[in-house]
Amino acid sequence: MQNLLDKFNNAIKNTNFLKLTENEQNLIKDIALSYRLSFQEIKIIINIANDIVIWDEGSIINYIDKTSNNIKNHKQERKILLKDLQKKYENLQNRPNSYKNFNSKKTYHPKGIKTKTIEKESLGIGSCPVASEKTRCCNLLTLDAVESCGFDCSYCSIQSFYNQNQVIFDKNFKTKLQNIKLDPEKRYHIGTGQSSDSLMWGNKEGILEALFDFASLNNNVILELKTKSNNIKYLLENDIPKNVIVTWSLNTPTIIEHEEHLSARLNERISSAKKIANKGTKVGFHFHPIVQYENYLQDYKNIFTRLQDEFSSSEVAMISFGTLTYIKPVLKQIRERNFKSKIYQMPLNEVEGKYSYPNEIKIEMFKTAYQSFSSWHKKVFFYLCMEPHALWKECFGYEYNDNDDFEKDMINHYFKKVEL
Repeated sequence: MQNLLDKFNNAIKNTNFLKLTENEQNLIKDIALSYRLSFQEIKIIINIANDIVIWDEGSIINYIDKTSNNIKNHKQERKILLKDLQKKYENLQNRPNSYKNFNSKKTYHPKGIKTKTIEKESLGIGSCPVASEKTRCCNLLTLDAVESCGFDCSYCSIQSFYNQNQVIFDKNFKTKLQNIKLDPEKRYHIGTGQSSDSLMWGNKEGILEALFDFASLNNNVILELKTKSNNIKYLLENDIPKNVIVTWSLNTPTIIEHEEHLSARLNERISSAKKIANKGTKVGFHFHPIVQYENYLQDYKNIFTRLQDEFSSSEVAMISFGTLTYIKPVLKQIRERNFKSKIYQMPLNEVEGKYSYPNEIKIEMFKTAYQSFSSWHKKVFFYLCMEPHALWKECFGYEYNDNDDFEKDMINHYFKKVEL
């Protein structure tokens, strides 16, 4: 018995076991010891128990078949219990989520962000951190104007790259930016929204001033500022270089309310985009992630229609589609935060170490989205972000041979759009 207890105590290390209620802990311990569960089986049950709580779907106590616990140390009963629990868990994952009676604010607490300005050794510029030959990628160059984000979206991968509670500014960012050596014969697409939100900090530490100077000096660069903010004060008060494109990540009010904590509301984002478009700057919209829940397609269609009503295609440079894609560190971070979220209550199909929806759900999402913008086809650049090559043909009716062709077409379109 002592050996079983030692195994159990070792298995619960580095898990969220202690975040469960005492009754949940006792149930899991009783099952583990009675059925001589393996190290891995104990961890799986703890994850299931924790997910059920985070998804606001009750308690694991309600998902354990009590009759299966009558005969102790019986291999068949152990198999039935685990199989039954796994089936109930998968049922929770596979059905479209409902946010009707869900209140993420019950347990959500802001992270308590602190900002810090330091002298960084080098300028953070390089390939997109999620770039891969396994998916169709635009070869975006990312510029880390700021490290880490003050918004708190439950699904965000930034939280796995940086210290979640600290935002870093580079004291010498402007000087480093001025010293970048670019090939004058090459065109570039550089984005600042991969390591932090591009606008939420305004011109703190002179970052927007430095970026605008950089864009003005390098007319072979398309500089994309990507945001979920409505902080456009600096942009309204200053001239925006022609080769700067400002893009907003949009989502439905349901997802913004429950999963994109601290960010601007949908109306605020669209209103901000319109004000910038009215200045003559090209704007764009990212629907990434599109999230499946009850009646989600209609909610997204409402936004698609609104954009076409409020903007002309000449004002919009691009629209992208994507969905939830997780790596294990991000899932671990979400579980450790332990606030209510349904964001990963979904069928998690693993492909090349990443977890996302199965392709049939993605096709429903992206095909519907693209067809909803039929009046803008060939006038606005549409693309899928971080998605398998085969989905392009299925959803858009065309595809690229490789990432270089995709990048070239995107950049050519952007330069034509901004008339440079």
